[in-house]
Amino acid sequence: MDLLAQLINTTLVFSTALILAALGGIFSERSGVVNIGLEGLMIVGAFSAAVFTYFSSEWGFGGGSPWFGLLMAVVCGVVFSLLHAVASISLKANQVIIGVVINILALGATIYLVKSLFDGQGQSENLTGIAFTKWNIPVLSDIPFIGEALFKAYPTTYICYVLVFLSWFVLYRTRFGLRLRAVGEHPGAADTVGISVTKYRYIGVMLSGAFAGLGGAAISLTTTYDFSHTTISGQGFIAIAAIIFGRWHPIGAAGAALFFGFAQALRFQAQLFEWSKAIPNEFLYMLPYVLTLLLLAFAAGKNRAPAAAGEPYDPGKR
Repeated sequence: MDLLAQLINTTLVFSTALILAALGGIFSERSGVVNIGLEGLMIVGAFSAAVFTYFSSEWGFGGGSPWFGLLMAVVCGVVFSLLHAVASISLKANQVIIGVVINILALGATIYLVKSLFDGQGQSENLTGIAFTKWNIPVLSDIPFIGEALFKAYPTTYICYVLVFLSWFVLYRTRFGLRLRAVGEHPGAADTVGISVTKYRYIGVMLSGAFAGLGGAAISLTTTYDFSHTTISGQGFIAIAAIIFGRWHPIGAAGAALFFGFAQALRFQAQLFEWSKAIPNEFLYMLPYVLTLLLLAFAAGKNRAPAAAGEPYDPGKR
């Protein structure tokens, strides 16, 4: 039972970043902008969180350092996402190509900055003792099994599941959400009734930057405790798979991300057993990505993306 509780807890830790990035992708794609650049936005978030957390601790922020790093990850994610927004919405460039460019640019720029800031090192300084530690929820964390599994987690995990509910509420229970979804389904009709397609698409992309930046920060502040070129290694693409498998719905995407997080946790837990030594590490590392491919193949043709996703809006052709 203890191993099962640890497996569930580890699943929550690994799925947090995937869920946050998937939520960001949902806002972007629901507005009609395909965001392949989630990986790059997560890289920017992970880098910003690691760097600002480290330097703010040097500046005397104390226990507030990881929170400052988390905030700056969101800010930097939003700023970097504006590159995608300007190119794909204002300049009407191909959204997939822009997303690929964002991924390449983010990785190259952050590696250069890390080497510049940390005397040529390939990674930032270690954040052990500075970054987040797990919070034990009073009373609830003392419940046998359930307490260990669910109520001894990092603050980013608790924030994540609050944001899942808020994202669902905003998208499906508010006027803003209705307008955002209308822009992604039929921008011409939305424009006709006075809804600014450009405004809502910019907001959607900027929200994707905020969420993905937060997701990247969750990895560097709770899992790796530093930033290097391998800190974000495919999580952004797994988040895109979670969006598709979750049918562009916050709760569905969260469920899919939990499954992918479980695959990563299973790999981690398997390494604790003697029999796993007979299995090459490469096979264990492949597990989450193989499951991603299988699920996408299973879901192919069964999910419908927002009708206008990926299509630049031209008011003259509405």
